Amino acid sequence: MIKAKRSVPYIILIIATIVSIFPFLYMGISATNKSIDIINGKLLPGTYLIENLKNLLANQSVGTALWNSFKYAVILTFISLLVCSLAGYGFEIYHDKAKDMLMAIILLAMMVPFVATMIPLFQMFSNAKLLNTALGFVLPTISTPLMIMFFRQSARSFPCDIIEAAKIDGLNAIQIFYRMFMPTMRSTYAAAATIIFMNAWNNYLWPKVIMLTEESITMPMLVANLTAGYVTDYGMLMLAVSICTLPTVIVFFALQKSFAEGITGAVK
Repeated sequence: MIKAKRSVPYIILIIATIVSIFPFLYMGISATNKSIDIINGKLLPGTYLIENLKNLLANQSVGTALWNSFKYAVILTFISLLVCSLAGYGFEIYHDKAKDMLMAIILLAMMVPFVATMIPLFQMFSNAKLLNTALGFVLPTISTPLMIMFFRQSARSFPCDIIEAAKIDGLNAIQIFYRMFMPTMRSTYAAAATIIFMNAWNNYLWPKVIMLTEESITMPMLVANLTAGYVTDYGMLMLAVSICTLPTVIVFFALQKSFAEGITGAVK
């Protein structure tokens, strides 16, 4: 009876793992099949992968889309890490009467859907000549309330005694941040970098609004374009989705250990 009870969580985990992995397996298998085979529900690998790849490269700017997505995601990740960590550090370390009011404003900002500000942002960026630029992609999402709160929560574990000792030694706030805070929060930075990179890579709505040329297309936009015609080649579509998914999977597994440590430290 006791062994049966102990096995229940493992059975649930196995089922959850299968359910989670199946879409990826189906996506990979479908990328090797013809469109008609996918429509007929074939669940075995085929021999049409090379043909799907040739069709995809012949009809879509895959290299340009991959480079743009990677470029935008990396730029946003580095800038957002710096800005959000500075904000979270400042909210926790400095004690000011306006701090709580500013945090309340940030929390309220989380409740405003992006679509409510999308048109005003587009008009502002159009007037500023920032359409079809990396800066236009990055600016609206450099600082997110979630990441600020994430770094603020991590900053709470940073010993105040060390900060006071550093001040006595003559270090200013910026020096304390770069020399002491950043090196001790590597796991937090890794977790935040994973989240920011994946969100930036998968971002579709905002790039669709401001990236108006073929040279500025991203991978999510390219995948959406494959479904825009009267006839959809599902084999080519699944291959494009697989290519689009691969970088985020690589980033997650590369930073998996640090990601888990960072998330655990942030919620303590």
